Amino acid sequence: MKAIVFSEDGEIASQMVNYLKGKAEVIASTLTEEKEKCIRAGAEKLYLLSGIAEPENISEAISEIKNATGADYIFIGSTANGRDIAGILSAKEDMKPISEITSFEINDGKATVTRFLYGGKAVSTEETSATLYVYAPGISESARAESDTPTETIQLKEPSVKPESEEPKTSGGVDLEKAKIIVSVGRGLGSKEGLGIAEELAKKVNGEIAGSRPVCLDYHWLSEDRQVGLSGKKVKPKVYIALGISGQIQHIAGIRGAKTVIAINKDKSAPIFEECDYGIVGDLFQIVPKLISAL
Repeated sequence: MKAIVFSEDGEIASQMVNYLKGKAEVIASTLTEEKEKCIRAGAEKLYLLSGIAEPENISEAISEIKNATGADYIFIGSTANGRDIAGILSAKEDMKPISEITSFEINDGKATVTRFLYGGKAVSTEETSATLYVYAPGISESARAESDTPTETIQLKEPSVKPESEEPKTSGGVDLEKAKIIVSVGRGLGSKEGLGIAEELAKKVNGEIAGSRPVCLDYHWLSEDRQVGLSGKKVKPKVYIALGISGQIQHIAGIRGAKTVIAINKDKSAPIFEECDYGIVGDLFQIVPKLISAL
């Protein structure tokens, strides 16, 4: 069995390569500038895509790799571009796609996968004959082999649509997917000025600050790369502390991998209390200072 793994983020590609090793002959692909994150992942071969990268021409390059290698399966990392690429490949190669998988096993030619459904409200384990999968970041830890993987560079074709200009997103320079402890804030914080107390707690527990979609995208109290949820980062810390987060299913979808969830919210009916391991009903501005003092 041969499998192609692609992500424009070399670290995410490396995670899936490590996950599939021993299950398949793995052929990896990423962008040239992401080479160092993937070259020692342990794939049989690494295809580097060079040039202006857009979902259109990346999907065409992956089709070429599939035809050249005779791969049975394609795995695409779940990023904004990755999901577009999977959609194009599905039409181009007439492949049934399965999205947001968190596990993959193959037995007697049949694949069994686990994935999120209904915006993360449910988890499904199913047997499928699909050959195109979109996998969630963090499906595995990345690993480093002892030697470099043989590489081949593919020059991407000119995309039919080119951006006239680019404006980089504001970034806090944090990798939440690797964080062991996360202190996450929601609208219950009240205002951006309230971040100080959350940041102090995060410092005490050596954690990272994160936020819900409204906090990061609507109010801009935190940068977009700190958003946790269905449309943000999927995290799996040892401890996830939710401050003033109601716990809508879109947010819960992003914290399914957390080992322990602690929630503080003054609304005793907040959905987060149905999902957490430990819950405190009360005003976070009274409770968190006591936690900080105890720590």
